[in-house]
Amino acid sequence: MALQSSSTPHLRPATLADLIAIPEEDRFHEILDGELVEKEATSGQHSLPHGEALIHLAAYRGKPNGPSRPGGWWLVPEPTIQLSPHQIVRPDLAGWRRERMPDPPSGYPVRLRPDWVCEIHFKKDARRRDTLKKRRIYAEAGIPHFWLIDAASHTLSVLHLVDGIMVDLQRAGLHDPPLSAEPFPLAPIPIAALFGLD
Repeated sequence: MALQSSSTPHLRPATLADLIAIPEEDRFHEILDGELVEKEATSGQHSLPHGEALIHLAAYRGKPNGPSRPGGWWLVPEPTIQLSPHQIVRPDLAGWRRERMPDPPSGYPVRLRPDWVCEIHFKKDARRRDTLKKRRIYAEAGIPHFWLIDAASHTLSVLHLVDGIMVDLQRAGLHDPPLSAEPFPLAPIPIAALFGLD
């Protein structure tokens, strides 16, 4: 919801100051197109794929250590990232290539756009927000890779930025083979394992 100033009846877009005004323990919000939006509450349907995705991408964390551990990434759960004054997002997972970000992400919010984001949704309204609004916001910010994990349909969709548009590249469900996808092609993701169904 956009916020109303005390000196004018006009609505104004929300900013970082509005986000910081929320007590830290209740700050499960984002600012999308200047609107303060509460994120979907964490549930088992959300937490399980969140943890499993990080486990399966572990070979990309840290420094390179041989062919089976390419490393080269900072992979972070639920960082708050400021893409612009009125776009402050909190993706479920985000990653930065260490060549662009030599030190771990720090500060609130992180101000360097990530190289990869992943959103996990279960409810219909969150699915609509992720697949439409956040897809556009991430494209406008120039984020090259976007994954969508749908905990209701048990699917993983892989999108890539092409000429300013997020293009669908791959999609896999429970009965498909493990998905090898950019930017982590050496870490095949068994879709059933994301949802504890393997």
